[in-house]
Amino acid sequence: MAQVNKPKKMTEVTKEQINEVHSLIKKKKIQIVDLKFNDLPGLWQHFSIPASELNGSTDPESGIWAEGIGFDGSSIRGFQKIQESDMLLYLDTSTAVVDPVCEVPTLSIICDVFDPLTKQAYTRDPRFIAQKAEEYLKSTGIADTSFWGPEYEFFLFDDVRYSQSVNQGFYAVDSIEGSWNSGRDEQPNLGYKPRYKEGYFPVPPHDSLQDVRSQMILKMIATGIPVEVHHHEVATAGQNEIDMRYSSLVKMADYCMMYKYIVKNMAKNFGMVATFMPKPLFGDNGSGMHTHQSLWKDGKNLFFDAKGYGMISQTAIYYIGGLLKHANALMAFCAPSTNSYKRLVPGYEAPVNLVYSLRNRSAAIRIPMYSENPKSKRIEFRPPDPMCNPYLSFSALLMAGIDGVKKKIDPGQPFEGNTYDLDGKAAKKIPTVPGSLEQAIDALEADHKFLLEGGVFTPDVIDVWIEYKRSEIDGVRLRPHPWEFHLYFDM
Repeated sequence: MAQVNKPKKMTEVTKEQINEVHSLIKKKKIQIVDLKFNDLPGLWQHFSIPASELNGSTDPESGIWAEGIGFDGSSIRGFQKIQESDMLLYLDTSTAVVDPVCEVPTLSIICDVFDPLTKQAYTRDPRFIAQKAEEYLKSTGIADTSFWGPEYEFFLFDDVRYSQSVNQGFYAVDSIEGSWNSGRDEQPNLGYKPRYKEGYFPVPPHDSLQDVRSQMILKMIATGIPVEVHHHEVATAGQNEIDMRYSSLVKMADYCMMYKYIVKNMAKNFGMVATFMPKPLFGDNGSGMHTHQSLWKDGKNLFFDAKGYGMISQTAIYYIGGLLKHANALMAFCAPSTNSYKRLVPGYEAPVNLVYSLRNRSAAIRIPMYSENPKSKRIEFRPPDPMCNPYLSFSALLMAGIDGVKKKIDPGQPFEGNTYDLDGKAAKKIPTVPGSLEQAIDALEADHKFLLEGGVFTPDVIDVWIEYKRSEIDGVRLRPHPWEFHLYFDM
């Protein structure tokens, strides 16, 4: 198996870049430097150092720039065992921005994780996997760039409570927007609570979160995230969407992490709590992360063909073939929680059917038809949700698409029509995404060779992911469910 040509550091730091960091520190009167990196499940981790630790250090071959800075890898989910805990972070200066939420002037820098003994990038660092995916794409000669545009949806609640112990377990979320609160004594209750599945697109006062989202996107824009639009989403009780303009794989995954960081912290500032959990409410729509993607070479969009179906090229068709062939395994990274499969059920605008089609939101793969501009042509994979680690999800999708292009995988004929309206016999003929995380993990275990191409994903990453996710499955499976009491307690 050919390996991607990997330099010692995927992101080399130059003296000019270091000087730019020092200039930013001086200009913004930075006092703290916050070093962020990604754990395997997809949550940002961090620690901070005084800005003075960087002062005077301008040589990329010495000091923190050359030696990195140490941390305990055994305390990070999916990383090291206790007997091999020492790890290193190297700063990627291209990601340096003024932290958008800290009161003390703070510079935020995303870091890459390294092993201090081998001096090699760490195989389980999700950002490194994404960097290798980009390098592998170039090595195939198929394309030199992939572009990504995820549509993040999330809920903003006013209160959340949950607990689990030996003798009890419960959760409760609440929102002043919740349709269930239409009769609550709020002294006064002013109404304007979006009805179930009717939260898309009413203006204020129905949409009570307009200014909250506007404040969020201003923070995002200040950090360099290109925001296109924001709006209330379909569900009652504060479901929202903020969309970013497309970017390359690693850069977009970096944006995704900052996006979630800003949303969570700004929600807290407004006395609310944000969740990217895909299905926090029973009986209304869940939150997805529809993922737009395309391949480019020499500045040309390889997915465009004016004469093709939906104006997409044969390359795009083969790419779709790869996504559909490996869809079950992909869901282990794209919909990586037990809760994900409470969203992926028919009837809640969930794209469970593994077909592709024009404009069709009931299909797993949609070909948007908003524009005839060659630069805008792309495909949209709709099953992912915002619980995913974007570095892993985007990388897995790219590897499946590349496999489709290399092997010229035929996805079959497109499906026209609403797949939700099919009768039982016709519906059974259409393949669907897995019905549970356990099925998705089983699929990944059986089908992951395509992920190992070029050394992008490594066997230890696949093994640790499967082990970690099986422990989550068991954790949910072993606990009594509140609805079981309704069904069985009096039997």
